[in-house]
Amino acid sequence: MNFSVVLTSSQMIRYYIMIPLSLMCILVAFMIACTILTLIICIKRLHTVTHLLICNGSIALIFYCFVQSINYIYLAFIPWETDDISCRWRGFFGYMTVAAIVYSYFIQAISRFFISILARKYRWLTTFKIHFILIFIHWFIVILVPLPALLTNDIRYRPDALCWVPKEYTLHVAYTAIAYYLIPTIIIFIIYIYIYVRIKRRRHSIFVIQRKIRSHRDLEVLYNIMILFSIYIFGALPIILFMLTKIDLFYSIGIISVSLALAIEKGATLIIDRDIRNIIKIYFQQTLIKVQPSTRNFS
Repeated sequence: MNFSVVLTSSQMIRYYIMIPLSLMCILVAFMIACTILTLIICIKRLHTVTHLLICNGSIALIFYCFVQSINYIYLAFIPWETDDISCRWRGFFGYMTVAAIVYSYFIQAISRFFISILARKYRWLTTFKIHFILIFIHWFIVILVPLPALLTNDIRYRPDALCWVPKEYTLHVAYTAIAYYLIPTIIIFIIYIYIYVRIKRRRHSIFVIQRKIRSHRDLEVLYNIMILFSIYIFGALPIILFMLTKIDLFYSIGIISVSLALAIEKGATLIIDRDIRNIIKIYFQQTLIKVQPSTRNFS
């Protein structure tokens, strides 16, 4: 979400409908992200570099849920807070959350490039140390990219408006679209296309069963990450349409669609990640086994 939209009274009524729905989606996304985070921390089987980055993405989502909820609460329930500096800081943290989500996928793409393409020659690129460095770079970018929102005076308090860059600041708006969405998205797709082509070529040229299994596993993880990233991108589509058409309805829909997409994306993680899915399946099977004997004794 890249713009501050000053609303009429009828539009504000629409806001009061959209914000609770968005907060509901944020709550669902928050609960699922906490579940994933707990599973990865507590279960040793999930202590892998891939799940480390999934854990980092869940932290980014929790950060998003916290900050966006505060922004919505200020808009709907604390209208007397009119300080420009406070609004600027809320905008800065809001943009940080967007960068945190998008660039978490960016470092996952780099990690897949290391694991799928370079691992055979440079094993050290797949170590936890390198991935902790990737996470450090990720959060450095998250702080660096939104700095124009804090260092300029473009964001200031406006009645009945979220603390985003107003659409009349064309240069700053273009920067947000390019820095938060366009550049990372293009690089992510280029990396994944290159990985896909290399893996497919490897599968056709190598007949060793073990390496074929590894290639299949790499492709499975690649598909999963692309599915999750595509869900988020489609959730941001109404905001993109607003950028192109300037129709405020798309902006209002985008308030829900981004939060809804994040909730769906985290829910999909529980399903398509094989290791997490199997752990949840085992947990429910064990719970069912414990319940059945007590039911028979009761009857």
